[in-house]
Amino acid sequence: MKRRRQRSYLKEIPILIGVALAIALVLKTFLVQAFVIPSGSMEQTIKIGDRVLVDKLTPWFGSKPERGDVVVFKDPGGWLKGEQTKPTDDGGAFKPVTDAMTFIGLLPSANEQDLIKRVVAVGGDTVKCCDKQGKVTVNGTPLTEPYVHPGNPPSTLKFSVTVPTGRIFVMGDHRSNSADSRFHLDEPYRGTVSEDNVVGRAQVIAWPFKHWRRLEEPDTFTTVHDAPGAKASAAGVPHRVSPESLTVLPTPAELPLVMGVVGLRRLTRGRVRGVRSRCGGLGGRRAVRNRRARRAGPAR
Repeated sequence: MKRRRQRSYLKEIPILIGVALAIALVLKTFLVQAFVIPSGSMEQTIKIGDRVLVDKLTPWFGSKPERGDVVVFKDPGGWLKGEQTKPTDDGGAFKPVTDAMTFIGLLPSANEQDLIKRVVAVGGDTVKCCDKQGKVTVNGTPLTEPYVHPGNPPSTLKFSVTVPTGRIFVMGDHRSNSADSRFHLDEPYRGTVSEDNVVGRAQVIAWPFKHWRRLEEPDTFTTVHDAPGAKASAAGVPHRVSPESLTVLPTPAELPLVMGVVGLRRLTRGRVRGVRSRCGGLGGRRAVRNRRARRAGPAR
């Protein structure tokens, strides 16, 4: 009986692996994707080699980037040329394996043609640099930016841009090492990026573990008022909620962990156990019956 049970478990392993790979592929395509950071344009917030998890779900439901968000977006055209990136390892003899794991989302891709920056202004906003205190302003409100790389001024370039509707103005936290919107002011749309180019919002620094933390909206952006005539977000509520207003649900970047815990609980509850009757039948024994183990609990 014990050997039969072991063989049954062994037969289930390929099925479980297949299901896990399918879930990973779906997560990467629709929910969350890991990205490796090859440049220092977001230091010290995000460092070279960090892995971030990006929420790809909320844009499908019409959620728009907000001030303070760290977003991953497709290269609008020629931006990557200005980024100082660290050469990546091609994987050597393990390249086919790493390529396969990258495809299904178990490893982040180091060759994505994407950039990661912080949203400073959204459609309708007027962003300027700088005021008398040397700060960047949005709709006349000066920004206090503790996330800017130590020793960097808010900007060494002067600018004044009114962001078109449906676009965002982005800057890297390492202002002296970021080829962001400021360096494309002479292009159409004054260096702003279309919301359609946004892949998703970076939610978590997932690796290395010592760098793990959530990427929250800096407090300074809560003081910025919408520009006159600018459209408010749907129903007047942003896509993030505070603990004081609504129940906080798991973000898409946390779904794999939640699903894993639920899956383990499901397997534990649904385990099939053999039960032998103590009486009845010829010689006081009956054939072995299989039934699902039930947990004692309150009546419902």
